[in-house]
Order: sequence, then C-alpha cells, then structure tokens
Amino acid sequence: MSHERMLRAEKELEKEINALIRKAEILDAQEDRRYGNGNLGSELPDELRHKQGRLEKIRQARKEMEAETAAAAARQRQEEAEKASAKATAAEESDASAPEQAELNKKAEAAAAKAVAAGDKAIEAAESAGLEPPDLEPLASDAMPRRGLARKADGTPTAKTQRNLTDSDSHLMQSGGTYLQGYNCQLAVDSDHQVIVAVGVSNQPPDVEHLEPMLERIAASAGELPDVMTMDAGYWSDDNAGHCEGLGIDAYIATGRLPHGKPPPPQRGPLPRDADARTRMARKIRSKKGSRIYAQRKAIVEPVNGQIKEGRGLRRFLLRGLEKVDGEWHLIAATHNLLKLFRYRRSQQQLWAAATG
Repeated sequence: MSHERMLRAEKELEKEINALIRKAEILDAQEDRRYGNGNLGSELPDELRHKQGRLEKIRQARKEMEAETAAAAARQRQEEAEKASAKATAAEESDASAPEQAELNKKAEAAAAKAVAAGDKAIEAAESAGLEPPDLEPLASDAMPRRGLARKADGTPTAKTQRNLTDSDSHLMQSGGTYLQGYNCQLAVDSDHQVIVAVGVSNQPPDVEHLEPMLERIAASAGELPDVMTMDAGYWSDDNAGHCEGLGIDAYIATGRLPHGKPPPPQRGPLPRDADARTRMARKIRSKKGSRIYAQRKAIVEPVNGQIKEGRGLRRFLLRGLEKVDGEWHLIAATHNLLKLFRYRRSQQQLWAAATG
C-alpha cells in the first residue's frame, strides 16, 4: 500500500469508525433499556472491531515507512557531512587559500548541522513507530545493501512509496518482465563442482550494489578470492570493474543483455585510445578468450539455480522477514552443498570399486 493510499485509508476508516461509534452509542442506549445495563447487547459490532484493527495496522505500517525513509535520509546526510569534512581537512592540509578554507569549513558545518537534524528526526520517527533507534552507521563491508524506498528531500515518503502489510521487509522485484514481492538472493559458485561458496539476501532489487559485499563473503568462506569471475549484466558498473581489477580478479561482466545460446559477436580492429571502461569490458568479452570464458557461466552458476528451483522445487520462501529469509537461504545453500558432497563421494567410491574390482 502506498503512503498516499495509507493516509487516505486512515481518513476514510476514521470517518466510518466515528459513524459506527455514533450508531453503536444509540443502539447501546436502546439495548440497555431493552436488556439492562451491561448485557451482551451492548458489545461493539464485528464491523467496528474489524475496521478498527485495519486502521491500527495501516497506521502502524505508515509510521514504520516514515521511520525507514527518515533513517535513510539521515544516513545520506551523515555521508554528505563526512565528505564535506574530508574536503575541508584536505584543503587545510594542502595550504589552500584562506577564503577557500573558510568556504569549505562553512559547508562542512552546514552539512554537519543537517546531519544532526536528520538524525534527530529519524530517532523521533522510530520512537513514534515503537521501533528501536535506527542504526545510522555505515554498513559493514560484507553487509548486503539496504532497501532504498522513494523519499522526499526531508526524509518523508513520496505519495507513491509502498510498503507490504504482511512482510514489511520485502520489496517489489522485477522478474521476467513482471514484478513480484520478494527478496534479492545472491550466490557465488565454484567452477569445478558447482559448490556454493557464498550467499546473501537483501531487499534491494539492483544486483550492482551486491558485488563488493559478496566478494568479502567469498574471501571469508573460501579463504581467497577467485582468479577469474563471470557475472551477468546486472553487476556491471565502472566502479565494480575497477574494484575487481584492484583486487587482482580477472572479471568478465556483461555490459548488456546477451542473447541466449549465441556467443557475442566479435569486434575487430584496434581498441580506441580513449575507450571507457564499458567499451573495454565489452571488447574483452567479445574476444575469443573472453567469449570462451564467459560462455562457461551457463555451465557453472545457471545449473545451480535450476537445481534449487526446479530439481528441489524451492521456488518461494516459507518464512517472512529479512532475517528469517536470510537464514532459510543459507539453509538451502548448505543442503545444496551437502548433496554435492554426497554425490561426489559416491562417484569416487564407485571409481575406486571399479579400479580394484
């Protein structure tokens, strides 16, 4: 339900409830005269109790939405304040002119004041919704990104910002040209045995923001980063390509949708000297070596998705809430790896029996 619709529904339900209360008071007086004071005839009608409960649920959802967008705005203001402070410090260390330093210090002070005000507003919104004070600290390097709800500059939701009333952590995700209410599930798979080496769940739809935390999780789980890594177009960005290069990963990231079953068309001729990162990556994937490496993706990670969804029939989560869904996704990955280990050991035993038979 959108923020605009929540506000409208609150007013409509309040109007209906007031009318029902007036009607109930009249009926109550009539029933007291008929049945005596305090008898069952004076109970509120079911219609009133149902609408009252719905009003309370919508009102709570609206307050939680406002708390979430206020916290997101406060985090943004905090980041802006830190950047402004860093610029002022750098100018001071580089012996910038006095007017320039004064201007940067003024901007840093203004940004800090806005951050404090936004933080106070976020705390107030959380208290109004009955929630714990929001965490305004930057995310850990291996944490999945947070959902970004549409909001105004002052941190309030836009009229069209939506929140699910049965699973408030979930988000609208695009899937196969349609939309579904769910979560963004990440996994990284090794090329030798289709073993899942890292997983993650978030309620943020774009994949591009998940690469850096997933690399942190791969390193923690496998003990090292991969030498070569293939990713689909959802992960492409100049920053992601540069991050992989800085870590020594030979990354092959699609820069656009590639047709299924067809290798990317080769590009000939020298690479322009002024080619940007996107052009260089597109040329890399279209080279003989690059197309051969990227083609392996459909035999590495895509079968794992199929084994989980089709082979095991796990097409939807049974639990609600980000924390519970994250635990369920970890359990699914763990059982996938156990099946891989079981089948590998069985195949090795059969080979050993054949060799000694």
